Amino acid sequence: MKLRTPALAVSALGAGALLALAAPLAASAHVTVTPNSTAAGSYAVLTFAYGHGCEGSPTTALTIDIPEGINSVTPGLNSNYTIEKIADGDRTSQVVYTAVTPIADGFRDTVDIQVQLPEDAAGETLAFPVLQSCETGETNWSDPDQSADAPAPIIEVTEATGDGHGHSASTDEHAEGDEHAETEEAAATTTASSDDTVARILGAGGLVVGAVGIILAITARRSRKDA
Repeated sequence: MKLRTPALAVSALGAGALLALAAPLAASAHVTVTPNSTAAGSYAVLTFAYGHGCEGSPTTALTIDIPEGINSVTPGLNSNYTIEKIADGDRTSQVVYTAVTPIADGFRDTVDIQVQLPEDAAGETLAFPVLQSCETGETNWSDPDQSADAPAPIIEVTEATGDGHGHSASTDEHAEGDEHAETEEAAATTTASSDDTVARILGAGGLVVGAVGIILAITARRSRKDA
């Protein structure tokens, strides 16, 4: 029994370590989306990332669904893909990135799309389903359940801030404070420069007066000696 206990402990630790490693690996296998802004009404750049194919098969295309309520869609250029915007009436409902050369399994890549988030969507969850097409097979990342095998990429929209272009009031105030500080610093530098110029002029004048005084004194001494 004394020999089996350490063996069981080591086995348990090993299994625990494998589970701990497997969890983040499984999570990283999903297609994810990362916004640079989540404020309602703001222009957000959504970065979609993946690092795998379809059960080892290279990726050939990503078809990204744009949810209702988003009417401004600007795909980012990417030299690895050709890009197509698919319209549904007056709005872009899908963006298709087709790989110029299939992306091998095990290599991470990203594409990005700029959208304007709906102004009335604060507190809502927006899903951006992605169909990942491969040389063999495909994976539809569209399940709203984030614990599912193929969850849809989602973002949580937050309260609107600033002017709707990703700027917040605190950011603007900070910028104004920096501008004011720079103005004061420039004024102080100008004043210091003016004071330094005046000091130089006065110093040069003092040297001239001193030199004239010395010349006059020498001249006076010579005059007395000649007398």
